[in-house]
Amino acid sequence: MSISHIETKSREDFPEFEELFNLVESFMGYLPNAYLLMADKPDLMHAFAKMSASVFKDDILDIQSKQLIALASSLSAGCKYCQSHTSHGAERAGVPNEKIANILNYQTSSHYEPSEVALLDLAFASGEVPNKANKAHFDQLKEFYSKEQILEVVAVISFFGFLNRWNDTFGTEIEAVPANYLQNELKPANW
Repeated sequence: MSISHIETKSREDFPEFEELFNLVESFMGYLPNAYLLMADKPDLMHAFAKMSASVFKDDILDIQSKQLIALASSLSAGCKYCQSHTSHGAERAGVPNEKIANILNYQTSSHYEPSEVALLDLAFASGEVPNKANKAHFDQLKEFYSKEQILEVVAVISFFGFLNRWNDTFGTEIEAVPANYLQNELKPANW
């Protein structure tokens, strides 16, 4: 089976990961093709799953903010695969479609609060290569967020830095669920 620039196995070829795949599917609504690529390296899959669980734990920063941060950093990095996932993930987390579709205008949009602008300023700056994050971004974040929350913000950005590189490099194919979300919900909203 080919879901990228290299051949990979199908889900059925990885029975040892079925419990993990089911958990991911319940969270995201589908199993990402990126998981099938990683499953060929079991140590990587286990480490990735553990990091994902830590990053998306909803105890320090809410899941809606995390999904918007992930989307902004993926937009900035240019990873279409992660953009489709994180926009769909934001919608699943309860972010209104109008807000998601307006993310590129977040600095002037009435959909975004000043605290969210601070998050997205850092996410967009950090997604670029070379990284454009600077002290001013952190000074702005400190007006709204604790040190623990800021660590969480950078964890999300960094996690998606890995995913952006992994999926863009492999040319991972976008699954039907996020592709349909983009086509049916965001494109009509001028995405």
